[in-house]
Amino acid sequence: MTGKVDVAGLYAALDAARRDRGMSWRQVAGDAGVSPSLLSRMANHQRPDLDGFVALVQWLGVSAETFMSATTGERRTEGDLATEVSLLLRAHKDLDEDDRRHLQDVVESTLRHIRAVRDNG
Repeated sequence: MTGKVDVAGLYAALDAARRDRGMSWRQVAGDAGVSPSLLSRMANHQRPDLDGFVALVQWLGVSAETFMSATTGERRTEGDLATEVSLLLRAHKDLDEDDRRHLQDVVESTLRHIRAVRDNG
């Protein structure tokens, strides 16, 4: 698969993490080891360089593949999404097994509903 960095998705994830941690963009840059101007460029939909991209996904604590968008007509499937959500839920140590199972059931049920509406609609 060929792909490009999903700059909008990465920036949105950074913004959510920044707000959750009560940090300024300048603090995020310092903590992640990137320049504030890199984050500013990303706000304007410019791709980060490789070193910056790696530093930012490491700061977020997620896989780089999370922000790789498919090209040439490739799309992620609902199965892929359910798997990704499951992996994310497993990574959260603050959730016990029952919590993870419940959230996974909600996601899978929602995806089945979306698929049914799409197929019948």
